[in-house]
Amino acid sequence: MTYDHRTRAHGGPAGERGGRRESAARYALLPLRIFLGVTFIYAGLDKLTDSGFFSATGTGSVGELMRGVRDSSAIPALVDLALKSPAGFGYAIALGELAVGLGTLFGVLARLAAFGGALISLSLWLTVSWQSDPYYYGNDLAYLMAWLPLVLAGAPLFSLDSVWAGRRRRIS
Repeated sequence: MTYDHRTRAHGGPAGERGGRRESAARYALLPLRIFLGVTFIYAGLDKLTDSGFFSATGTGSVGELMRGVRDSSAIPALVDLALKSPAGFGYAIALGELAVGLGTLFGVLARLAAFGGALISLSLWLTVSWQSDPYYYGNDLAYLMAWLPLVLAGAPLFSLDSVWAGRRRRIS
C-alpha cells in the first residue's frame, strides 16, 4: 500500500473514524462492562432474595461470614463495624452491588458506579478474601483491578452517559 495524504497510516481512508484496530480499541471495555454489570446485578439480587443472608447467625448468613473472617482480615475493625448490624451491612452491600451493576451495565454515572464497584471489591478483599493463600486464589482483588479501567474510561459507548453528553454538545 502506498501512503498519500488521503490515506491513514493504518490503511483507513481519510475522514473515516479509523481502521479495525481503532474500532476494536473503542469497543474494548464493553465486554468488561457487561460482565461486571451483570455479575454485580446478580450478586445484589442473589443476596436480596436469600432471607437467610441478612441474619446475624446461621449458615449462609452475613453475620456468620463476618465472624468467620474477622481474625484473618486485613482490617478487623471494618469487620467489627459490619458485625454491629449484620443485616444493615448485608443490605448495604446488596443494594450497593445492585446500584453499581445497573449503573455499569446501562452506563449511568458509569465512572461513579465503577468507583463504587472498586470500593465494594476493595472492602471484600480486605475482609473476606484477605486470607486467601496464595493471594490470587481470592477473586475480590481481580474484581478490584477489573473496575479500575472503567473508573478511568467510564462508558463512552452504548450508555446513557454518552447520550447525555451528546445532548449537552448539541445544546452548547
